[in-house]
Parts: sequence; C-alpha cells; structure tokens
Amino acid sequence: MLEDLIRKTRSCRRFYQHHMVSHDTLTALVNLARLSASASNLQPIKYILSCSERVNADIFSCLGWAGYLPDWPGPAEGERPAAYIIMLHDTTISSEPGCDHGIAAQSMMLGARETGLGSCMIGSIDRNRLRDILDIPPHLNIPAVIALGKPKETIVLETIGTEESIRYWRDDQGIHHVPKRKLNDIILNRL
Repeated sequence: MLEDLIRKTRSCRRFYQHHMVSHDTLTALVNLARLSASASNLQPIKYILSCSERVNADIFSCLGWAGYLPDWPGPAEGERPAAYIIMLHDTTISSEPGCDHGIAAQSMMLGARETGLGSCMIGSIDRNRLRDILDIPPHLNIPAVIALGKPKETIVLETIGTEESIRYWRDDQGIHHVPKRKLNDIILNRL
C-alpha cells in the first residue's frame, strides 16, 4: 500500500556502508525519476551516479548532515552511504528547476525503500567543491544529492500538537524520532 511505503520512506542518515548498491540499482531509480511528472514536460534534471568508495568519500566530504542535530557531524566511517545520486538542473533546458527535482527525488526515494534501501535527500552541499570534484560543467546546477544504502537506523514518526516542535531528535538508544503535525492541523478548510 502506498501509505505504508511513504511512512517507511524517511531521511535515513546511517547506513551499512559496505553493503554495496549497484549501478543497475541506481539506474533503475533514475528511471523512476525519468518516468515521473515534469513541469511543461521539460525534463531538465540530469544525474551523476556513484557507488565507488573513493568517489563516495569525496562526495561525503561536501555534504552537511542533520541540521537539527548540531552536535552530530554526520555518519561515522562504516555508517556512511554506499551510493549517491547527484541531481543536476540543466539550465540550458529551463532557467529554474521548479518542483521537478523534488518530484524526481521522491520517486527515487520511494523506489529505494521498496527495494529495502534507505535514502536521504540532502540540500546542504558545498556545491563549488562538489562541482570541482566531479568536474560538473557550469550550466548544471546542483539542487540536491540523494544518499543511499542499507539502513542502519530505526526511524519512528511521532504525532505532535500545534504548539510542539517539529525538530527531529534521537533518543538514548539512537532511535531517530520525526515529529509530524496532525492531519486536522494542516487542513485549513473543507469546502
């Protein structure tokens, strides 16, 4: 059921780093993005795929992890992603990516979860450094990076009231808690 898949598709930030993700798997995920909706059907999003340990280490060094956990520098060695999909917006096709990269990312993340992988869409990127490392031409902007791997953490959803914090947190057992507003708190009107 789609709702179950969406509930399980959380931002995973700790992985079994040495559980390999193949290029075929990454290609299949990008194919899901390719088949997804695109504003004016322009399809301006392109991709770089990496499952190379050496390249992954370089990509990892360009990423920020978990802004609400300021004392956590990101996944430790052995818990880092096994693969990445770098999303690129081709400015020769459209001046702005609009919502295309979000639609594509969600399609890939749902597909990853369906195959037992965890994922995390990352927007905190040292874009200039990543551009240099991967030799990305200037007409390609970097809206997001998708980190992928076999999940090594438990993530639970918590229902919160209107006055409670939406900041995710980890408990003493390392379980990652994600607060979600109540459905009735986000539907403003039923006409």
